[in-house]
Amino acid sequence: MSIYLHFRAVAESEIRDDHTWLAAFMSEARENDEAEYAAGIAYSINKSWNAVNDLHAAADALYTDADEPWTLPIYGGRPVPHSADADPSDPPLMLLEPPEVSQAARFLTTASFDDLWNVVDAKFTALGWARQEHLEHHRDLQEFYGQAAAAGHAVVKAVWA
Repeated sequence: MSIYLHFRAVAESEIRDDHTWLAAFMSEARENDEAEYAAGIAYSINKSWNAVNDLHAAADALYTDADEPWTLPIYGGRPVPHSADADPSDPPLMLLEPPEVSQAARFLTTASFDDLWNVVDAKFTALGWARQEHLEHHRDLQEFYGQAAAAGHAVVKAVWA
């Protein structure tokens, strides 16, 4: 079974703050994922997004004066509650507004992957988690959030099984 966290950048004016509508939007985005990935408006992490979050959480040890912007790239945003008429099989959704997208982009640009990895290296290596895979996720998230922030977009996140 495959489970992944899907990110989609979109102009805030084009979205509705409604779970049913956003689930349909994300479902359509999921069907067009290759074109959207190529356009830089979509990204996904298969199964390992918790580890990617843990990598960024290492910022707590490095940036003690930060207001925890490391949570934004993976778990940041506001949960969009299911409406009474929502399909129970619709995915959990989060909405990250443009100011938070900009904050996530700044964090990903500022946080040194090597410094973050040095904090988690022993733990991640013991768990068999590869440095290169996490480096690629970090760089891909930098690019995705950087483009979304530059465009002034929001980011919608969905967990798909």
